[in-house]
Amino acid sequence: MTNHLAASESLYLRKHAENPIDWWYWCDSALEIARREDKPIFLSIGYSSCHWCTVMEGEAFSDRAIADYLNHYFLPIKVDREERPDIDSIYMQALQMMVGQGGWPLNVFLTPDSLIPFYGGTYFPVQPRFNRPGFLQVLQSVRRYYDEEKEKLSKFTAEMLGALRQSAILPRAETNLAAPYLLATGIETNTAVIRVNPNNYGRPSFPMIPYSHLALQGSRFGDDFDDSLRQAAYQRGEDLALGGIYDHVGGGFHRYTVDSTWTVPHFEKMLYDNGQIVEYLANLWSAGDREAAFERGIKGTVNWLKREMTAPEGYFYAAQDADSFEKATDGEPEEGAFYVWSDLELRDYLSTEELGLLQANFTVTAEGNFEGRNVLQRRQGGELGEEIENMLDKLFIRRYGSSQAQLALFPPARDNQEAKTVSWPGRIPAVTDTKMIVAWNSLMISGLARAFAVFGEPLYWKMATQAAEFILKHQWLDGRFQRLNYQGQASVLAQSEDFAYFIKALLDLQTAKPQETGWLEAAIDLQGEFDRWFWAEDEGGYFNTASDHSLDLIVRERGYTDNATPSANGIAIANLLRLSRLTENLEYLDRAEKALQSFSTILEESPTACPSLFVALDHYRHGFCLLSRYLPTAVYRVDASLPSSTFGLICQGLCCLEPAENLEQLDQQIAGVMAGPSILLG
Repeated sequence: MTNHLAASESLYLRKHAENPIDWWYWCDSALEIARREDKPIFLSIGYSSCHWCTVMEGEAFSDRAIADYLNHYFLPIKVDREERPDIDSIYMQALQMMVGQGGWPLNVFLTPDSLIPFYGGTYFPVQPRFNRPGFLQVLQSVRRYYDEEKEKLSKFTAEMLGALRQSAILPRAETNLAAPYLLATGIETNTAVIRVNPNNYGRPSFPMIPYSHLALQGSRFGDDFDDSLRQAAYQRGEDLALGGIYDHVGGGFHRYTVDSTWTVPHFEKMLYDNGQIVEYLANLWSAGDREAAFERGIKGTVNWLKREMTAPEGYFYAAQDADSFEKATDGEPEEGAFYVWSDLELRDYLSTEELGLLQANFTVTAEGNFEGRNVLQRRQGGELGEEIENMLDKLFIRRYGSSQAQLALFPPARDNQEAKTVSWPGRIPAVTDTKMIVAWNSLMISGLARAFAVFGEPLYWKMATQAAEFILKHQWLDGRFQRLNYQGQASVLAQSEDFAYFIKALLDLQTAKPQETGWLEAAIDLQGEFDRWFWAEDEGGYFNTASDHSLDLIVRERGYTDNATPSANGIAIANLLRLSRLTENLEYLDRAEKALQSFSTILEESPTACPSLFVALDHYRHGFCLLSRYLPTAVYRVDASLPSSTFGLICQGLCCLEPAENLEQLDQQIAGVMAGPSILLG
């Protein structure tokens, strides 16, 4: 027996299709039933590769007693946060207001008439444990409160709605965007977020790429900061490329590590992390940090992307689960089973010399570092050498059934049933969520475009342009840009991050090959659609959701905070500034200035919330108009109108230097621009 999720295209929603709970997806019909029957809405939000979402689906959501109570007293709705990040953002903020923290699965209870949350939590076990109440007990208490405490409920929901509305209103300010301290403070405080901190011992470690990008970008100001900015930026690259967060056998980066030593990952692989990390490592390399592990991390990630995450049509899949089955007869998948190595397995499969080589270069012990098994983490940087690479390829064969050279494509397991029934030549792989998300594809396109500009590898350009061309050809429906694609079918109206990230990707392609003007033309067209439906005319900045697609939201947010991904507004403002220099259209500059001004109080009062806004501010303050060098605020354009004797022309702000007649003169001008007025002096 299935519920309303059975026909969903979302892998996450389909995972719940056979629960005894009568799940609905988010739609007008479900909301109307809840209002008509006066049933509080139980809203549960997650995503397909979320470990604790999977745990709760197999426990509480499969329990008959819980399902019977939920079906009778509530209207249960499931939302895939990757489909509707706007809904997720609102209710995650509400949960954090209620309990002081958030996470997924995100479970909140809403009033049926106004959709205001009045109770919530994350993971609820079937029986009380981990200092958490049993889920049936929670449901009974919530329903009792809803029925018997109407006055308290009304007061609480009024306060909650007021708090959510207030949080969506940015304080007006007249901050001087050119004030030298503003950017300097933003760079310094955000770099502190990624510096090595002994007080973080035992805490999880996340890539935090928006913060790392700002640290690296700020480090070019030299004497204005001490060397700690560059050191922090380099250390983050080394942690990623050497740590257990990187899959040293198969390539690709896991989501985060559960410890502060970058050793044991939470094993899911998300496209958005990998795209950002590829771009970041390429930037580190081009800035002069030529650590061999950075280039290896990029190559391995692109090989993983091509082998396991690229659809025949050229776009990229969304994610791979953390959990997989050790045997087809197992009832539940195990976290990390596809990636970890037992001491016995290594001794059986490798020669004594090979095992010694592995132990000398990676943190491999008989006891293991993850539940008796080993996650590979490098002991030092530098080149690994042919002998070690051959040994790692033996482990690749053990995992995949073929060597890297022989395995061009590794088909995805699209669900648990497929994972358990296909005869895999090696281990049973984790499930791959094969949907196409424009925002995440865009981050990977940007990473590949930057890697191509730095290393000149044709494969990087080919993969980037194939994905971009697919989006340009297939992601419009009834004249509107769409966020998702399920097996050739575009769906779900695009949100601000889809517009902002894809415009950036198009501009990054234009930067990598300035002579190809089609990417810039496409970016200009898309920016027009973005401005029409998302621009906040009175306040400045961009709303998360289109103006004609916000009626089911209790507030309309203009997101500015960076999390695992950069804020849409931070990227969008930098895009406007790049467009203004590429097109000489000052309307883009006016819009960017208004948007920065609207967020200026946030820049002053909450700088660590918004590193991407500071990146945009850097573009505003220091942007100028070569490729493999690290010039983060530069844009590039081929101009046939320049005199034939001109080698290049540098423009900064609204004025240009004299035309350079050779590369040496151009380099001298660039050096002068980069060593221009200190950002700390006014």
